[in-house]
Amino acid sequence: MEKQKRKPVVKVVEKTVVAPDVGKLPPQARELEEAVLGALMLEKDAYSVVSEILKPESFYDPSHQLIYGSIQGLAMQQKPVDVLTVVEELKRRGELETSGGAVYIAELSEKVASAAHIEYHSRIIAQKSMARELIAFSSDVSQQAFDETVDVDDLMQETEGRLFEITQRNVKKDVIQINPIIREAMNNIQMAANRKDGMSGLPTGFKELDKLTSGWQRSDLVIIAARPAMGKTAFVLSMAKNIALDYEQPVGIFSLEMSNVQLVNRLIVNVCQIKGESIKSGRLSEDEWERLDKNHKFLYNAPIYIDDTPSLSVFELRTKARRLVREHDVQALIIDYLQLMNASGMSFGSREQEVSMISRSLKGLAKELNIPIIALSQLNRGVESRQGHEGKRPQLADLRESGAIEQDADIVCFIHRPEYYRITEDERGNSLVGIAEIIVAKHRNGPTGIAVMRFDNEYARFQNLDDNAVSRNYVERPSRMNAHSKPVDSTVDTSFSSSGIIPQGNEPLPF
Repeated sequence: MEKQKRKPVVKVVEKTVVAPDVGKLPPQARELEEAVLGALMLEKDAYSVVSEILKPESFYDPSHQLIYGSIQGLAMQQKPVDVLTVVEELKRRGELETSGGAVYIAELSEKVASAAHIEYHSRIIAQKSMARELIAFSSDVSQQAFDETVDVDDLMQETEGRLFEITQRNVKKDVIQINPIIREAMNNIQMAANRKDGMSGLPTGFKELDKLTSGWQRSDLVIIAARPAMGKTAFVLSMAKNIALDYEQPVGIFSLEMSNVQLVNRLIVNVCQIKGESIKSGRLSEDEWERLDKNHKFLYNAPIYIDDTPSLSVFELRTKARRLVREHDVQALIIDYLQLMNASGMSFGSREQEVSMISRSLKGLAKELNIPIIALSQLNRGVESRQGHEGKRPQLADLRESGAIEQDADIVCFIHRPEYYRITEDERGNSLVGIAEIIVAKHRNGPTGIAVMRFDNEYARFQNLDDNAVSRNYVERPSRMNAHSKPVDSTVDTSFSSSGIIPQGNEPLPF
């Protein structure tokens, strides 16, 4: 009988995900820890050198954590730090035996001759501590990623939040001698002096407001607050249009309340002077169609970048904002609005604490990116209970959910339209119909005051009191799209996408 041929065995190699190696010693530098502790007990001023670099948990050895904790406690009480005082402090805390005993502490001071290299040694210890923290963090994330009951989106949010916490704890900025800062300040003053409009910051296009602020300044957090239906979104859209079209400066808008199409519809209403109801229904008169065809093309190539991610977290915002500045050289960010943001991945005792964290993060982001961040905010109902023209004006105490917003902001502005409360005349009998007040209630680096402008309710736009909305003669010019902007899709009619306008003479654009 012929032997049956054996079929070749085919090995199937499955691709597996391998967990990080276990059994390795965590990053540590025990000898350096001993040297630093010994130096701290030898030199009188050694602690002041390392106090901002090291914390008790920076040490790998638990006994070293206890010893450094006692040294830290003595220094905070302004008591001398040496072998004897450290031993007594550990005795008082009931930690002497756990930390190795009096003999071990005396031996530490004998292992080092001086504190000459204590700062260098301390930075190595701090780096090892950060490495251990990242290992523990990544190990925990890895275990949760293997758990099929954990929602991946929630895990990503939590991971981003925890990584942000680690980063914030370990980011330090070195002290700078004053000379280069003076040179930078003098350059800024010279640049402002050379500008005909006297602006030192980013102009908003609203003359009275720019007089008060000299434009939005770099690294400033600006809060624009108002009650619902006061026109917060209309105000920042009018401002964004001025910045992008009149001054050709890229601006980013994070819209947590409206979709990107709704936002652009508002811009079309603003620019083309067409009623919002007509845009929604599509039932435009012949005159409105003509204005739409003529004016909507001015929005093409505008350096306006819109993100409508709902329930945006402060960590997502940081990532997106950095990319906008890096790729498109965005000069200002607008957030509509602050109370719709969250700090997912982090736990808070109350919503007020969460909003406080968000406002602090926005201020930190403005400093990091060196651009103004304009965030809209809601006001509480305190305004509604007050009577009279003056009573209806918002106050700093009316900011909703957190007093930290007021503290963190460099500028706080309120939008007040007396007409909304059926107040049509002021005390002198002047008409308040169509009048809007931008109240600068807090200005960290300048004056407070009220900028009066006109609000066109029909077209949901703010404009200067002396702006003339009548038609003018225009000439076409090439696109004002800046070098960082992306080209318009090829499917767009080039008769709309490749041209811009300027008024005859030096008149401003009629927006």
